[in-house]
Order: sequence, then structure tokens, then C-alpha cells
Amino acid sequence: MSGSAVTTLTLVHMLAEPRSGLLVAWGNALLTGNVPPDDAVSEIVGTDEPHRVTGVPGEPVPVGLSLALGRLRALGVTGLRLALPVSGDPLALPGPPTFNDLALHAGEAAVTVGAPGTAYGLVPSVTTHGPAGDTTVRVAWTMVEVSDRPAPGPFLAEAERELAEAMRDATDDLLRLDVAASGPAAQRALAALYRKDSDIRVVPGRPGRAGRVLDQARRIHAVLAVASGEDGAAVTAAEISARLGALAPLERACRRAMVAAYGAALEPDRA
Repeated sequence: MSGSAVTTLTLVHMLAEPRSGLLVAWGNALLTGNVPPDDAVSEIVGTDEPHRVTGVPGEPVPVGLSLALGRLRALGVTGLRLALPVSGDPLALPGPPTFNDLALHAGEAAVTVGAPGTAYGLVPSVTTHGPAGDTTVRVAWTMVEVSDRPAPGPFLAEAERELAEAMRDATDDLLRLDVAASGPAAQRALAALYRKDSDIRVVPGRPGRAGRVLDQARRIHAVLAVASGEDGAAVTAAEISARLGALAPLERACRRAMVAAYGAALEPDRA
């Protein structure tokens, strides 16, 4: 595979929506009565193989996503929130430590909202199978009980404000660190940041403002992934360390904005 193809695929991967985000967005649309179960599952799964869920209450073996979501609704779950934790910042993780460790390893999770005693977390494991050019993606979810307490925010308005402020503060750093010089992937990521088009799908019941915030946060996050050297760009360890330190506030603001945007349908006063 050519270098340009690799960098293009890298950018596509960086801009992809997290599986837990799709579960939260379309799970909320289902739980709030805005879409039927088949439509919600189809949007969550996309081109993946059918998802399987282990640990669904009352089910001793893995079950399909439709049954799992139906069981959660029957138990009294009214919504889902996204968690996007990293080491040192367990954003939106409720505990216990065993669940937090699973979510940290995956870099994402979905956490239920609802009646007391219905607190569960779902963590995806994504694997790719098959030869190059003919691969399939399998997603296996692990559902476990979590601490029965609501995760505090972030809420959309504050997260959007924090993202705008962090972006302004980081502009000089982005220029000083010369992210664009990291290579073709960096240049594509920067170009994607300023594109007007969006591949964020409209989710029934989710405010349009949330879609706009999510789109911007994902684009910025792709630039940060390049700046941190995740695409294999030829930068030194010292350069990567400097970039991570300078851009850490913006990276956290991006994750907070994505968490808020995916869960915006649950806010009492939606923007």
C-alpha cells in the first residue's frame, strides 16, 4: 500500500465516530421514542458485522444489540451517556475500578441513565478480520454493573464554550509546533478542520447544535492525533512531549465537547 493511501486511511480512522458514541446517539433516539429499534441498530452497526453483547441481565450467553437495548429499556434505562477516558483523566467514568480499567483500555464506553438499580456500562472491543481489501469488523460489547450515581456533565453549552476558548489558546502553539510539517496526514487533517461539509449524521431527537459541536471537536481531535505523532510522523520524542504538553488542554476540551454532544439529547434544556 502506498504512503499516501496509508495516510488517507489514518485520517479516516481518526475522524471515525467512536462505537460508544454511535451507541449513545442512536440508543438515546431509540429510548426516547424517536426511532424504531431496527433503525437504531442499523445506524449503530453500520457496515460492521452484527454486534454481540455479553453480560446482559438474564442472558447467560452473548445476545444481539437489539435484544440488549430492549432489555435495558425494560429494566428502566432512559438514556445513555458517553465516556471518553484517558490515563489521568477518567472523564465520565462512574466506577467501580474494574469497569474503569476496561473503559480506559478501550478509550471509550457508554453508561446508562435511569431508575435506581439500572446502572450499567458497556465497553466495545473492535477487531478486524479477513485479508486486505476484504476485511470485516466485529464488535463485541461487554456489559457490567457500575456505580449507581449520575455522571456530572459536561453539558453542551459549557463544553462548546470551553472548546472555543481552548482552540483560541492553542492557535499559537499549533503554529509554533508546525504541525503541518509532520507530513501528508497532518496536512489532510488540517484541511479537514476547515472544510464546510460534515459527515455527522442527523440523529432524531438530538439538537442540531450538538451535531455542529461534535463535528468541530472530531476535526480538531484528528489534528491533535497527528500533532502527538500517532500517525507515525517523523518527529522526535522531545517534539512529541512538547506538543502533548502544549495541546493537552485542547485535547481534553475536545473530549468533553464530544461527551456533551453525544449526550445532548438528555439535557433538560436542549440548545
